[in-house]
Amino acid sequence: MTVAVIGTGLIGGSLALTLRNNLFCSKVIGVDSNKVNADLALKLNLVDKVSNIKEAVKDSDLIIIAVPVDAALNVLMEVLDMVDKQVVIDVGSTKEQIIKAASYHPKRKRFVATHPIWGTEFSGPKAAISGGFNGKITVICNREESDEDALLLTEKMYDSLGMNRFYMNAVSHDLHAAYVSHISHITSFALALSVLEKEKEEDTIFELAGGGFESTVRLAKSNPDTWIPIFKQNRSNILDVLNEQIFQLKQMKKLLEMEEFDALYKLIKQANEIKRILK
Repeated sequence: MTVAVIGTGLIGGSLALTLRNNLFCSKVIGVDSNKVNADLALKLNLVDKVSNIKEAVKDSDLIIIAVPVDAALNVLMEVLDMVDKQVVIDVGSTKEQIIKAASYHPKRKRFVATHPIWGTEFSGPKAAISGGFNGKITVICNREESDEDALLLTEKMYDSLGMNRFYMNAVSHDLHAAYVSHISHITSFALALSVLEKEKEEDTIFELAGGGFESTVRLAKSNPDTWIPIFKQNRSNILDVLNEQIFQLKQMKKLLEMEEFDALYKLIKQANEIKRILK
C-alpha cells in the first residue's frame, strides 16, 4: 500500500514516520507547499519521496490531509476532484466545516473525517516522532457518510498506530474539542503573555519556573499558523467555554479580594473532582 501525506509537519510527519516504521504501508509520498519542509521530510526519512499533489494522489491508495484546518478545506476539494477508489482522510482539530465543505462533492463517500488527539508544542518536520499516537484517542466523525471500505481502511490505519477509536458527529466533536483542547491553548497563551508582561527579566522566569508553570505554559510555544485557523473555525464554541472560564476566574478573584479562603477552599475541592476523569 502507498500512502500520501499532504503536510509534513508535526502530525503529518509523525504519521508518515510511524506508518513506515510499523509496516502499515510499503511507501509514503510526501507533499508540502513549503519546499524546505518537503526537502527536510525526505532528508529525515519521514517519507520515501516527495511529489506534487496530482502525482501523489494518482500513485496512492490512502491520502492523509495534515495541513492547517483553513487550508484543509481547499486541499480536500482538490484531492476529491482527483480520486477514483482512493481513501481520503483529514486529521484536523475541527470537523464541522470540513464535513460541510465535502457534503455535496460527488466523491464525498471516499472521505473519512478524523481527529487523532495527540500533539506537542513543536512544529515542522523536525518535530515528527514515531509512536506518539500509541494509546491516544482518535475521533472519527459522521462515519455513516463514508463508504464502508473507506471507513474500514481508516480504522485499520489507526489500529496500526495503537490508537483507541471514538465515534461522534462533527457538531459534538467541535464542542467537546473546545473544552478539552482549544481552551487549554488559549489559557496557555494568556498565561505566557501575563508572565512576559509582568516579568521583563527572562532569566528570572527560568530561575523560578517550576514544573507546574512549565506544564501549564508549555502549549504557549505552539505555532499560531496552526491555532489561529482552529480558533476561527471553532470560534462560537471557544467563546462559550472562554466566557465560562472568565466567570470562574472572576469568582476566584472576588474570593481572594474578600479573603474568603474557606469558600476558595471549597472551589478548589470542587475542581479536584477532575481526578475522576483524568486519572
